[in-house]
Amino acid sequence: MKACGVIAEYNPFHNGHAYHLEEARKQTGADVMVVVMSGNFLQRGEPAIIDKWTRAELAITAGADLVVELPVDYSVQPADYFAEGAVSILNALGCNVISFGSEQGESEAFKKAAEEYLENEQVINEKFKCQMKQSEHYAKNFSRVLDELYEDFPVDLSRPNNVLGFSYAKEIIRHEYPIKLHTVHRLHSDYNEVVLNPAVAIGSATAIRKILTDETGSWDQIKKYVPEETFKFLQSERLVTWNDFFPYLRYQIAVQSLSELQSIYLMEEGLQYRIKEKIGQAASMTEFLELLKTKQLTWTRLQRICYHILMNNKKSDIKKRQKKIPAVRLLGFNAVGQRYMNEHKAEFSIPLVSNVKKKQAGLFYEDIRAGSVYRLASIEEIKHQDYYRKPVNLIDK
Repeated sequence: MKACGVIAEYNPFHNGHAYHLEEARKQTGADVMVVVMSGNFLQRGEPAIIDKWTRAELAITAGADLVVELPVDYSVQPADYFAEGAVSILNALGCNVISFGSEQGESEAFKKAAEEYLENEQVINEKFKCQMKQSEHYAKNFSRVLDELYEDFPVDLSRPNNVLGFSYAKEIIRHEYPIKLHTVHRLHSDYNEVVLNPAVAIGSATAIRKILTDETGSWDQIKKYVPEETFKFLQSERLVTWNDFFPYLRYQIAVQSLSELQSIYLMEEGLQYRIKEKIGQAASMTEFLELLKTKQLTWTRLQRICYHILMNNKKSDIKKRQKKIPAVRLLGFNAVGQRYMNEHKAEFSIPLVSNVKKKQAGLFYEDIRAGSVYRLASIEEIKHQDYYRKPVNLIDK
């Protein structure tokens, strides 16, 4: 069976995601769509608006055949580490091709860009360090350096999905994975677009979340932008935001010393002083991030740092844990996904675990810990995320 891999978050799953799965299957000729999806905390450092099990079910209902979890040590990361974990999993599960949405829309451009970068990696990185401007964030600095070195770099790296696609291409080439790249051009909306276009039925997840978390927003505003199943689940599930965890974050910042904060993963030199100062001035997560944000320290980077403070993740611990992914958690499947597992499981180079028991806890310790923290948003409304949970099985649906 030809397997097409997709790297996703589905926060929440919307019409654009459904379009991508449909086009990827059709254009690649895939027999099975394998999705590696972030769990309950995401690449931009925020909690998922609905939990990983619900998002997995929505993905399978709308076109995915098999969904596995990207470990949280890779999911709450800048693009390169995020890609490292996700691409290695899809390779281990036998995917022949990886498909992603992009603003570029041309697969060959990403391959060429990755080859150009890897051939000149040392020169590019040295120039980046020398010319990095404190007044600009990482992506803008990096794009400017490439513009200076190349008259026409193959991919516009100022666009967020292009950056992820570029990172996927680098991982494939760097490790010589036998995987082809495929991209589907994003329709109608950019990744970070915050307003829904009433003339079309595809909008960004960012814009959809903004309405869901806005007190003045209404369900009617998002109905046409998401599949029927997504709309139903969004109305019935507990919607989670960073504000649910702000009291716990404030506590962590209060009890940790400056030296302990400095040891937190991704913490910038000197930022711990501002964090200690500003936390007492903020009444919400939004206010706190606004007080911390600078031209170089973006909202996304600060959210990632805050996640690692919340979880008390130290720099040394994360680096140790990133050496190898010991196993992958199966979140859901349908009949096609089950057939793929039955036919190819012996060829997988990583264990696929469907039911986490106490004796297997060590394999998923950080994900279990993140799931427990995620439930703090509402213990009554959010089910256990790891123990006692079996994969979503949609064979009969």
